[in-house]
Amino acid sequence: MFIMLDPGHGGDDPGAIYNGLQEKDITLYLSLRLKEVLEADYNIKTLITRSSDSYIALSERAYMANHANVDCFISLHNNAGKGTGFESYIYPGLQGTRTNNMQNIIHETVMNFYKEYELRDRGKKEASFQVLKETFMPAILLENLFVDHTYDNSLLRDNSFLNSLAKAIALGISKFS
Repeated sequence: MFIMLDPGHGGDDPGAIYNGLQEKDITLYLSLRLKEVLEADYNIKTLITRSSDSYIALSERAYMANHANVDCFISLHNNAGKGTGFESYIYPGLQGTRTNNMQNIIHETVMNFYKEYELRDRGKKEASFQVLKETFMPAILLENLFVDHTYDNSLLRDNSFLNSLAKAIALGISKFS
């Protein structure tokens, strides 16, 4: 298995911001930790679209994955908008495909972790996000909690929690591979 991790946002695109917490920082930390876990614990070769606080256009992220010939693409994000919980996205119309199977496995595995924290399952969804639309391999976008929800925000500030979340996502990826 050979995958591309995509920490959302970066550089002068901070993503969601609340009370000093920036989505770009959370996604980078989580992605770097996830890369470590995948390689050390599951021997899964992993590339990452950005390994520092830099901006990379969405089309460039998809291009990187397509030209690296990875087996799957996983984009990590956080939500905002006064909600709470976790949701995952794939490109519309992919029911019954390998992409849909990946979404089912990863979503279920991550939600098993989130249940320990009594977090809401916002569901498996479809959207025409550019990184999902332009990638040639199974691709998923994970929205891990809301930066502007008090409880979610407290968890997203906790590196121990983020390390455990990385392990849960890695377990889901390993089940898919």
